[in-house]
Amino acid sequence: MPQIQQPSNQIKLTNVSVVRLKKGGKRFEIACYKNKVQEFRNGVETNLDDVLQINNVFVNVSKGEVAKSGDLQKAFGKSDVNEIVKEILKKGEVQVGEKEREHDLGSLRKEIATLVAEKCVDPATQRPYPVGIIEKAMSEAGFSVKPNKNAKSQVSECIKLLQSESNLPIQRARMRIKLSLPVADADRLREKIVELAEKVESDETGDSDREITMLIDPSQFRVINDLLQKECKGRGRLETLTFTATANPSAST
Repeated sequence: MPQIQQPSNQIKLTNVSVVRLKKGGKRFEIACYKNKVQEFRNGVETNLDDVLQINNVFVNVSKGEVAKSGDLQKAFGKSDVNEIVKEILKKGEVQVGEKEREHDLGSLRKEIATLVAEKCVDPATQRPYPVGIIEKAMSEAGFSVKPNKNAKSQVSECIKLLQSESNLPIQRARMRIKLSLPVADADRLREKIVELAEKVESDETGDSDREITMLIDPSQFRVINDLLQKECKGRGRLETLTFTATANPSAST
């Protein structure tokens, strides 16, 4: 097939997102601006002219093969191109090029590694690892990035896999907190609070307050704070001493 010479004023399909829908045994595609497909699906963007690079339905976008009107009528039961485009936009599958997919996966992998590095430490030194070290351990552990999930939702799974399948000694960073409880509330609340701790470092009762210093998983901070707000009605106090538990408890005080 001879190559069609594009006129100099024709739009070049750069940063294109192709949305594909198979219907009636045929494949139909539309050429959209990147990121606009999701905006249309979310209802943020309603103007088709701002979503489509070319207002037409193709059999193959990359080859510039436009779908025949007879095929559209047969597959969709209608000939209105705008209505057909809307159906493809809503139901079609967004096609991602190989290079773009690799780039997106690489970025997502880096984001996961960065979050893991922020949340974890070397158990021996209690210091965080560089992101590059985490990335190497992820490869060693065979961690597979899930492109359909965000980075934050994959962090816990990644940490578990690093702990079981990699040679990198790693643990979640611990938060050191100090609670000041009115003596009247302390006896009633102590057991509930201590259950949430990994280690109680000190527990001292003064004239009016009871102070408890302990190490917790950072995920428990909100739980303890909510418990304090609910049970002490503003009379208790919670403060963070350090985020990462150090080998020497006195280092943070």
